[in-house]
Amino acid sequence: MYRFLLSRQWVILTLLGLVMIPVMIRLGFWQLHRHESRVAQNQLIERSLSAEAVPMTDLSAPGRSVPQDDTWRTVTATGRFDTRHEVVVRQRTAADGQSIGYYVLTPLVLTGGPRSGDAVLVNRGWIAAGDDLTRFPHVPAAPSGRVTVTGRIRPDETTASGIKDTRGLPARQVMLINSHQQARSLGRPVLGGYLEQTSPKAAHGKPEQVPAPDHDSIGPHMAYAVQWWLFAAAVPVGWVVLVRREVRDRAEAAARAAKKARGAGTPGGDGGDTPSTADTAAGAGAETAGTNDAGTAGAQGAEPVDSAAHPA
Repeated sequence: MYRFLLSRQWVILTLLGLVMIPVMIRLGFWQLHRHESRVAQNQLIERSLSAEAVPMTDLSAPGRSVPQDDTWRTVTATGRFDTRHEVVVRQRTAADGQSIGYYVLTPLVLTGGPRSGDAVLVNRGWIAAGDDLTRFPHVPAAPSGRVTVTGRIRPDETTASGIKDTRGLPARQVMLINSHQQARSLGRPVLGGYLEQTSPKAAHGKPEQVPAPDHDSIGPHMAYAVQWWLFAAAVPVGWVVLVRREVRDRAEAAARAAKKARGAGTPGGDGGDTPSTADTAAGAGAETAGTNDAGTAGAQGAEPVDSAAHPA
C-alpha cells in the first residue's frame, strides 16, 4: 500500500521536508536570540538613562572605546567649544523619522582636570540640509565661553554599522562620528566616543536635539520565532496528510477498476454470451429470407391445371 513512498517524487518530497524542519527550528532560535538581545538592550538603556551623571573622563579616554555597559550613560564635560573645527554629519534623520539633514558635530576642548586640553566630540543636534549639499550649511552658533555640557555617551561610529564612509565630500562634511578621524584634523587628543548633547538647551530649538532612544518596544522577533517553529511543526503534519490522501486516492482508483472488471463479466456486459441486437436482427432477416425462398420454390414446383382435360 505504501510502496509509492519509494517513488522518485515522494523520496524528493520527504528529503525536502527533513531538511526544512531543522532549518526552520534554527531560524526560530535566531529570532528568539534577537528578541533576547533587544530586551537586554532596552534594560541597558533604561539603567543608563536613570543612572547618576558622571564626568565623561571617568568613562572614556583618547584611543579608548566606550564599554558596552556604559553606552547611553549620562555624562558631563566642561570646556570651550572649538567652532573652527566644527563639522556636519551627512544623511541624518530628524526626530520625525523622515526629514534628512545634518548632525552638528562640535569639539569641546576640556578645561581643568587631568584631561585638560583634550577634546570631546559633541553632537549638538540636527539641522535641515538646505538646497545646496556641496556647501557648508548655516549652523546655529554654539555657546561661547566656558560651558558644562550634559548628554549621553555614545561609542564611535564605524562602517560596521552599515554607514558608508564616502570619500571626496565637501569641506567640513563627514559621514561618521568617529573620534579617531577627528583627532587627525584637530591635532589634539580626542576622548573615545562622543557626547550626544541634552543640556544646555539650544536657543530657539536649533539645532534640534537628538531624541532619547526608544527602550519600550521589543519588536516582532518573538512573534517571528513562534511562526518559524509553527512552520517546522506543520511540515511533518502536512507530509502525513499528503500520504493519507495519496493512499485514499489509490484505494478509490483500485475500487473503480475492480468494479469495472466485475461489470465486464456479467450478462449484458461487454463480454457476455447474450446475442446483440445486431445479431438478432441479422438472424431474423435470414429466417425471413428462407421462408420467402421456400414459398417461392413451392409455387414454382406446382403443376398448372389443364383446363382442357377437365371439361366443364
